[in-house]
Amino acid sequence: MKVAIVGCGGLGNVHASSYAKIPGVTVVGVCDLDEKLVQRLAERTGAKAYTSFDDMLEQSGCEVVSVTLPSYLHKPFAIKAASAGKHVISEKPIALSLEDAAEVIRVCQENGVRLFVGHVVRFFPEYVQMKNRVAQGAIGRAGVAHAKRIGGHPGIRRPWFKDDEKSGGVVIDLMVHDLDFLRWTLGEVRSVYGLRKLEGDVDYASATLIFENGAVANVEAYWGYPGAFTTAAEIAGSSGIIRSDSSKSVSLQVRKAAGAESGGPFVEVPQSPGFNSPFELEIRHFIDCIRENREPIVTAHDAYKALEIGLAIMESARTGQAVYLDNSVREGSR
Repeated sequence: MKVAIVGCGGLGNVHASSYAKIPGVTVVGVCDLDEKLVQRLAERTGAKAYTSFDDMLEQSGCEVVSVTLPSYLHKPFAIKAASAGKHVISEKPIALSLEDAAEVIRVCQENGVRLFVGHVVRFFPEYVQMKNRVAQGAIGRAGVAHAKRIGGHPGIRRPWFKDDEKSGGVVIDLMVHDLDFLRWTLGEVRSVYGLRKLEGDVDYASATLIFENGAVANVEAYWGYPGAFTTAAEIAGSSGIIRSDSSKSVSLQVRKAAGAESGGPFVEVPQSPGFNSPFELEIRHFIDCIRENREPIVTAHDAYKALEIGLAIMESARTGQAVYLDNSVREGSR
């Protein structure tokens, strides 16, 4: 399978490294306006370098296009690739508005091509384990969840991150990972209430999500944190707690409520993730879905819903009011 990459920055290189490990996949074109970046990735992959996306679509013979550009460029380049009959693997978010997201989905459907959006947390082993243990009833009925994702501000190096019109800010770029994970694990979100603080190099947001099943989640995202990049998640249920914290040496802990036969207050079961890159697992999965014509772990609809929740949080933060979501409405039908 022949693939091309548009956007030769950090994630473009990550996608290239992932493709290199998949048998039968060849990177045939790489594209960027920055000639140094595109030449460097061309040398790494052996692909032809392009500074024109149209030329790459017409000349490279690619069947799949990875869109690893800044967020505000995801929609136009995904649409152009789909209109040329290429399958699309786009980094998240799918777009920056629901109207644009629906258009991307519609154009891919009309041109008979597949659309995959890189919500990569679904491929982190500790998050997969957490979702599976909740589904298996390991903690009983899920009740309260907490998730956070904090790190330095990427806008210090890449100014477009500081422009909400281009990145969506910390909610749409960073918190969206946990919004997708929590919806995947706990089901549809009924309402959200959000807060956001913007000051200098700090972009901080928190949100409370209430799910259709009655579960509640508190989510935190922070750009400008002075320490190491850290993620954590915890879900408490009627009979136990499951948690993951990247700052701890053990990636996943399950604490069961003590039973009559228990010698202590908790039984702790640590589990460790695998050593494969989640990005490699994700890209390999998307390629397999194209080859075998099957549904992916994360669908275009999932990407749309994650954006919808994030935008509702942004609206709530602006208005100071809770925002209710209508889960009976499909994308594009508003």
